[in-house]
Amino acid sequence: MGPTPGYHLAGKPQYCSLRLVAFLLIILLFVFFGAGVLSPRMLMLGTRQEGAGEAAGKPISLHVVTLPRMVYPQPKVLTPSKDVLVLTPWLAPIVWEGTFNIDILNEQFRVQNVTIGLTVFAIKKYMVFLKLFLETAEEHFMVGHKVNYYVFTDRPADVPRVPLRGGRRLLVLEVPGAARWQDVSMRRMEMIGSFCAQRFLREVDFLVCADVDMRFRDHVGVEILSQLFGTLHPGFYGAAREAFTYERRPQSRAHIPRDQGDFYYMGAFFGGSVAEVHRLTTACHQAMMADWANGIEAVWHDESHLNRYLLDHKPTKVLSPEYMWDEQLLGWPAIMKKLRYVAVPKDHQEIRHR
Repeated sequence: MGPTPGYHLAGKPQYCSLRLVAFLLIILLFVFFGAGVLSPRMLMLGTRQEGAGEAAGKPISLHVVTLPRMVYPQPKVLTPSKDVLVLTPWLAPIVWEGTFNIDILNEQFRVQNVTIGLTVFAIKKYMVFLKLFLETAEEHFMVGHKVNYYVFTDRPADVPRVPLRGGRRLLVLEVPGAARWQDVSMRRMEMIGSFCAQRFLREVDFLVCADVDMRFRDHVGVEILSQLFGTLHPGFYGAAREAFTYERRPQSRAHIPRDQGDFYYMGAFFGGSVAEVHRLTTACHQAMMADWANGIEAVWHDESHLNRYLLDHKPTKVLSPEYMWDEQLLGWPAIMKKLRYVAVPKDHQEIRHR
């Protein structure tokens, strides 16, 4: 039997027409999805505004900077320190000697043209420490960068004249004295917070808050700078949290239970961006005022409130005890490669009660 007459005469043209339509649809889909949807470049180009020209193709949020060529060792990802913790559980670096390249960091911060503020309180007899503090800061603190020294004092006429490097200024801020050294310590938070709002926010990019009865013994530079940093207390960096001298009374706003706490931070060296330091000092001052209204004073005053704050607001960088040490009390253990900011020998009773 021969083929069905209708198959060749009618079926074949219909089949060819369907194939042609399908082929055209595939081409259209390829053009639409391939060129218009699947290509991120086409999407990006499509978002340009008409008339934007060549400038529209350049990143507008990045500042292109040409840096001098530097030669430095390749970072070794798989060789972390085997004797000290270098990263907190919340991924904040802990700064020890050997964990940073200061040449790279200096170049980064010079490009940003930052100015660092250093606050220090020289109240009553503590004025005796100011000259050594400033002289050693000029030798070791933020060398090569712009610095404003903010000296809070009740004795402005006694502020020593210390030769300063270019780009560095000493500004005296007169404040009232206090009957007790504890009051000076606690009012520090109030005064730093107040001056942050009044002028520091306009004058500097970062603020470092330090005690005056110390001296800089080795390099302390931009490796410490971060949004918010605290310094490990040299007496507790190897201790269990139960041994920390936190405020343990629940009635205080500084209270930290024995089963809580990351580190014990020293009140003598902390800082960060001016905005973050403003938040920290304001919160600590408000907490101290709440305690005062309830007839309670935290065991270590502003330091107790600092520790409570840094437990709730994790610092973005932590400084090792290299940045806060007392060689007279603690010697020089092998784990400390450098002693950078150290206590000056003194008679605490004689100084505090003078």
